[in-house]
Amino acid sequence: MIKMKRILLTVAYDGTEYCGWQKQKNEVKTVEETLENACKALFRADCPIIGTSRTDAGVHALGQRAVIDVETSIPTAKIPFAIRSFLPEDIVVKKAEEVESQFHPRYDCIKKTYCYTYYNDDFPNPIFRKNSVFVPQKLDILSMNQAAKYLIGTYDFQCFCAAGSQVSTTVRTIFDCVVEKNDCFVTIKITGDGFLYHMVRIIAGTLLEVGKGKKKIEDIPGIIASKDRTKAGMTAPAKGLTLLETYFLERK
Repeated sequence: MIKMKRILLTVAYDGTEYCGWQKQKNEVKTVEETLENACKALFRADCPIIGTSRTDAGVHALGQRAVIDVETSIPTAKIPFAIRSFLPEDIVVKKAEEVESQFHPRYDCIKKTYCYTYYNDDFPNPIFRKNSVFVPQKLDILSMNQAAKYLIGTYDFQCFCAAGSQVSTTVRTIFDCVVEKNDCFVTIKITGDGFLYHMVRIIAGTLLEVGKGKKKIEDIPGIIASKDRTKAGMTAPAKGLTLLETYFLERK
């Protein structure tokens, strides 16, 4: 008899053509629904999916995680290969592993890493237009990185939360935040225990203003303390954001 298994999937996707991860009632195209349909075709049964991160429209992922409960004779490690033909080219299941039945990808998640990418050159590069944001001005990377260090710690990050968020608390912990430049790419990598609505994109917009000299390094603590969204920078475009990795408590 084939038993029910809970399978944890690691999913990568180009979010350009999708209205975010989460399935919606108005029949727009989402990553979650596309993946559910692929699972239904492969396993010939409804496969509701529970994802870790509800990425916004246009946001990408290399390390999105999601679980499905299935009865299947397909070896778990072979699922990424088996499901490939049911998915479009912009969604890939990179890994599948069996987890305990009580495992929950959101509640058992302890931290996530996002990366925001600016393409910093005199001219835009059409090859990278879908996953980076073009910035022609020269940026002060050292100042951006120093400003980023003020974000590390446990704070009320209400100033970096967009309107419309429905959360019980805006307190979050940032474990690391680094700004680097490699060739024409300026990346902001940030790891935290969770993120508010548009939080990483607002941080990316704020650090960009530091890089342009519109804000000072020492402004960051005051912006955080103000809890005022208007004190922070712009919300950077979605296409520059990628969910890199999702971390869980070590499973036995």
